[in-house]
Amino acid sequence: MKKIIFATGNEGKMREIREILADTGAEILSMKDAGIDISVAEDGTTFEENAMIKAKAVAAHLGALHLDALYTDALVLADDSGLEVDYLNKEPGVYSARYMGEDTSYEIKNQAILDRLAGVPKERRSARFVCAIAAVLPDGQTRVTRETIEGYIGERPAGANGFGFDPIFYVDEYGCSTAELTEEEKNAISHRGKALRSMKKLLGL
Repeated sequence: MKKIIFATGNEGKMREIREILADTGAEILSMKDAGIDISVAEDGTTFEENAMIKAKAVAAHLGALHLDALYTDALVLADDSGLEVDYLNKEPGVYSARYMGEDTSYEIKNQAILDRLAGVPKERRSARFVCAIAAVLPDGQTRVTRETIEGYIGERPAGANGFGFDPIFYVDEYGCSTAELTEEEKNAISHRGKALRSMKKLLGL
C-alpha cells in the first residue's frame, strides 16, 4: 500500500496523522492533496458511523472522478473524534466540531464549557476524547477502530500546542493540558494516536 488518503482538511489533524503513520512508509495525503473537494453530511449518531460515512464518501468520489485509477492501491481513512464531558451528559460528543455552530472559534467553545463547569469540583469534571478511525480498503472492504483518552476539564485553558479542546483537557499522567504536551508526548497517549495504531495493527501496516 503506497498511498493513504485521509478524509480531512484539518491541518492540525494532518500533522498528527503524518507523524503517527510515518513508519508505514506510505505517502499520506489529505483530501486537498488528492484533489478531492466534497462536503460530507456527518449525520451519524456515533463516532464510528460518522467516520465510516466520511471514508465511504471519499472512496466513492475517487471512483466518480476516475481518480481510483490514479490511486489504485490507496487506502482511504477517516476519523470522527470529539470530547465527552460526563457532567454535561457527555456533551458535546459527536457534535464537538459543530458545538455552538461550525464557525464558532474553539476559544469561545472552550470558555463556554468552562463556564458551564464553574464551581464543579475536579472529581466531577471527568471527560474523555474519543476517536473512531474508519478504513475503506482498495477492494472495498471496511474496518473501524475506536479508542479514548481519559482526563478531566481543567479550570482554565493552558498551552499553545494542539488544537480544538486541547487547552482545557487535562491528563493526570502529565499534570497538564494536552495543549501543553509535545507532539511526541501527545501522539503517544492521544485518542487519535491509539486509534490509528489499532488500525495499523488491524491492517498489518
